[in-house]
Amino acid sequence: MKSRKESNVVGLNERNVNLIYPNNDKKHYPLADDKVLTKEILHQYDIPCAETYAIVEYNSDIKKVWENCKQYKALAIKPARGSGGGGIKIIKKDREGNWISSGKVIEERQIFQHMAAIIMGFFSLGSHDRVLIEECIEPDPFFNRIYPAGVPDFRIITLDQTPLMGMLRMPTDRSDGKANLHQNGVGIGVDMKRGTLTQVYDRKQYYDYHPDSKFVVRGVPIPYWKEILKISIDTAKAFPLNYLGIDIVIDKNKGPQIMEINVRPGLGIQLVNKQGLKEAIQNKE
Repeated sequence: MKSRKESNVVGLNERNVNLIYPNNDKKHYPLADDKVLTKEILHQYDIPCAETYAIVEYNSDIKKVWENCKQYKALAIKPARGSGGGGIKIIKKDREGNWISSGKVIEERQIFQHMAAIIMGFFSLGSHDRVLIEECIEPDPFFNRIYPAGVPDFRIITLDQTPLMGMLRMPTDRSDGKANLHQNGVGIGVDMKRGTLTQVYDRKQYYDYHPDSKFVVRGVPIPYWKEILKISIDTAKAFPLNYLGIDIVIDKNKGPQIMEINVRPGLGIQLVNKQGLKEAIQNKE
């Protein structure tokens, strides 16, 4: 017999049948699956997000677009229709003016090759894609205390424009700056009412602290928590999708910013929070 806690957990089929299909019309999926379309709506509704520097649709445009973008000191280069953090490259200039990616010098030729690979669909199941070049988020110093590398983000699950559950996704020594759980990042649970962090989960066990830095997270207040809730609600209202995973970063200069939205948010957030989505939905009602 299932325990009460287990019976509150939503599985993959149940998520699809009871949450995704009734709440998200398939014709609107591209608004979430394509980061360029997502950002058009975010800009339209003045919802805070990283500034868009350029969009590259064809290989022949790469060099011309690059001439306008190389003036910046840091860039995020992303596939418009990639998923799970695949194909995202963060590049920054060092003091000598060299571009650095993942701690190593990267030549312009390699940057062009990466953009061409995005356009050819290497990160979007083989279909033609677009390159999104945008402002590079500088994480708020709050995150450096927990772990001083990569770009952490909050995942907020919303249903009918109501935030249900949240977690903070943090990079680790093994994740190469990525915060996704399936890329060796960790999830940190969130007490939605108090706006505080709870426990850390690494897909194997729970801790009160980040496994690498040993920084104790339990009970730590989340900065800008009211603003994070507000922009997650504003985002849910801006899209014709009623069940969403909304990813939010906190920039050190601009505060909370929407990173992307997901129509099929993963279910690991339940393990991170030690709570089933069914229970969270009942609490909402």
